[in-house]
Amino acid sequence: MTSAREADPARASSPAIVAIVGATATGKSAVSLELARALGGEVVNSDSMQFYRGMDIGTAKLPVAERRGVVHHQLDMLDVHEDASVARFQREARADIADIHARGRRAIVVGGSGLYLRALLDRFDFPGTDPALRASLEARAEAEGPGVLHRELAELDAEAAAKIPVQNVKRLVRALEIIRLTGSTQSSLPRHEYFAPAVTVALTVPFEVLDPRIDARVDAMWEAGLVDEVRALEARGLRDGVTARRAVGYAETLRHLDGELDAAETRDLIAQHTRRLARKQQQWWRPDPRVRWVDGPVTADDAPRAAADALAVVREADAALAAR
Repeated sequence: MTSAREADPARASSPAIVAIVGATATGKSAVSLELARALGGEVVNSDSMQFYRGMDIGTAKLPVAERRGVVHHQLDMLDVHEDASVARFQREARADIADIHARGRRAIVVGGSGLYLRALLDRFDFPGTDPALRASLEARAEAEGPGVLHRELAELDAEAAAKIPVQNVKRLVRALEIIRLTGSTQSSLPRHEYFAPAVTVALTVPFEVLDPRIDARVDAMWEAGLVDEVRALEARGLRDGVTARRAVGYAETLRHLDGELDAAETRDLIAQHTRRLARKQQQWWRPDPRVRWVDGPVTADDAPRAAADALAVVREADAALAAR
């Protein structure tokens, strides 16, 4: 007998998966809670930094007491010394979605990590891995610097190299690994083709509103104990993890603990890097013609309005799916 977790979320009786995406601080959590209550939904997190246990303040992870009884999945799955895996997330989050739909609930995927969310929603099969090859490439990055790998990738696949920052060792190693294993230079990003019925709603907030909100969020995180959180995570192996230690807010605070930055410099740098991240996140979704853009909440009291606009998009998608 097939269990609920093994069920196919693409089966005809399943509703469309709802994805709420957008830049950091655009109100995704508030809107997703409103939608969950309206649709009988459960949230599936797709923010890769919220996978980590103990990374709470710096990721703006919604505390249990503020989740309004809405069940959340894919939170606190990893220790900080572990590396996040897109393939693992795809497998486990799709199982969560199947389980949610099998119980007559609605899956609402929420987050700003574009690659993770696209790998979850779109048709995308992961090329195999070779631990020895990967270890060799990682050793080269450590010994020779990531710039060497980036230049090598640019010679083999200029399009992929243009999309991967020089300092992102994990993605550089993976791109070179795929080329070595498959001989293909085709982009490894998923195609714009859902693996199951879905509707993607992107929240947008003008940067003249978003930037001060980001600055205020960074100040609030600092006052809430970000330094103590990072210090505690350091004792649990934060510096040993390739993914977690590079997260915005955590990388800068580690430099503060090392004495490289004073408190004011650290806060300014976190805010600067978060604003830059927000622009990259928004740009990620622009080329996807399936994304429906909705004005995000501009104030805390505006979340119900933004959620109502998002719900209208979902209802429209539901009607189109029912008419097929």
